Amino acid sequence: MKNLIITAASILTFAAAMPAYASDDAHCGTADRSSWMSEEALKMKATEMGYDVKKVKVEEGCFEIYAIKDGKRVEAYLHPVTAEIIRVKSDD
Repeated sequence: MKNLIITAASILTFAAAMPAYASDDAHCGTADRSSWMSEEALKMKATEMGYDVKKVKVEEGCFEIYAIKDGKRVEAYLHPVTAEIIRVKSDD
């Protein structure tokens, strides 16, 4: 019985965390793809912000760039319409 309660509590905890995780992915919104800036325009904006862009891809509805900034490798998520920085991960 104790194992059943622990398992149920674990499942409920995981399920409660799911909406928060899903909302994390939605930072870039749901703008129609036709309103997105081009990859070239995004690269120019990122360069203006100090990023040396090596690769661009689409992830979680955002543009994801792999770049060098301040001598560090970074992975940054940018809004596809505004190029606003949503999230940055670096190799520290």
